[in-house]
Amino acid sequence: MLPCRNGCETVRWTMIFMVLSSLFFLAACNRGQDQQASKAAVPEVAVVTIEARQVELTTELPGRTSAYLVSEIRPQVNGIIQKRNFREGSDVQAGELLYQIDPAPFQVALDSAKASLGKAQANLPAIVSRAERYTWLLDQKAVSRQDYDDATAAVGQAKAEIEYWKAAVEAARINLGYTRVTAPISGRVGKSNVTDGALVTAYQPLALATVQQLDPIYVDVTQSTVELLRLRRNLEAGRLTSDGKNGKKVKILLEDGTPYPEEGNLQFRDVTVDPATGSFTLRIVVPNPNDLLLPGMFVRAVIQEGIAEQAILVPQQGVSRNPKGGAFVLVVGDTGTVQQRDLSLNRAIGDQWLVSSGLSAGERVIVEGMLKARPGASVKCVSFDTSKRSAEVSNSKRPAVE
Repeated sequence: MLPCRNGCETVRWTMIFMVLSSLFFLAACNRGQDQQASKAAVPEVAVVTIEARQVELTTELPGRTSAYLVSEIRPQVNGIIQKRNFREGSDVQAGELLYQIDPAPFQVALDSAKASLGKAQANLPAIVSRAERYTWLLDQKAVSRQDYDDATAAVGQAKAEIEYWKAAVEAARINLGYTRVTAPISGRVGKSNVTDGALVTAYQPLALATVQQLDPIYVDVTQSTVELLRLRRNLEAGRLTSDGKNGKKVKILLEDGTPYPEEGNLQFRDVTVDPATGSFTLRIVVPNPNDLLLPGMFVRAVIQEGIAEQAILVPQQGVSRNPKGGAFVLVVGDTGTVQQRDLSLNRAIGDQWLVSSGLSAGERVIVEGMLKARPGASVKCVSFDTSKRSAEVSNSKRPAVE
């Protein structure tokens, strides 16, 4: 029985040794897996390094087009329209005949005034001669002073009558000229409100037609006084500088959003504020050589506010909102620790936000992997490929080809 007891003890210690070895091996494996898991727990995020740069700030304002010059054609004498001498919707030149009013009665009035003028001029020499004879006879006591005064007054009346008929002739000539209704300006004529044979009266309320000059053309936009005051404060504080060379250049966007090929020039700002809307009018002169812009069209004007010399821009995809609507970003410090920064945003410029406060140049902002990063945690940073991202955005906006 003794040999069996020794053999059993040996087997038992062998089994205990094997179990302990297995436990030590499993513990070592677990420690290795824990170390690998701890290494893998550090998330990788894409960051953009903020840089200060010069940015041109603009604002879009709605407006409508209006003709550069407008002339409503109205008759200045009464009469019958003999003929319309233009094609509706065509271009006319200043002085071009548009309507012809029957000139016959006005020609008769002119001829009558001329005849009366000739009669008065023919009577003048005889009256003057008689007055001169009465002057000599008065010295000889051959005529009375009353006869002399009457002869002298007759000379003055004859000269006044001549001047009267000269004015009558000129008035008749002007009225005869008014029978030719011409275009006072060069431009495009609209529809005609009368036809041949229509009776028209001088200075009637209804215009015969309207001529409008379309090249150049006005664009009238409205801007709020709040925006004007904000712009002035920024200029006075030095946050913006005015561009004297290009500050008056204005880009125009058509109704469908396409850019107009010609740039306009800011002509003036109105000096009166509309009390109902709290806004004032800005007038822009825009070249219109192809008559693409027509009066009454809705457009948008892109007006330069100024130049921000040290602007801070952050990609929009890196900006988040808290429950109260405040904007914030996650930045990575020098030690690789995530920090949250609250931002004050000014406006959107393309796919970026213009930051008023909260960020400075040189800081790294997380734009991808934000869900894996938390304030106070350590992260691994990689550079964000902005050019690749811009290409993806442009490709996503490109319409699909069927």
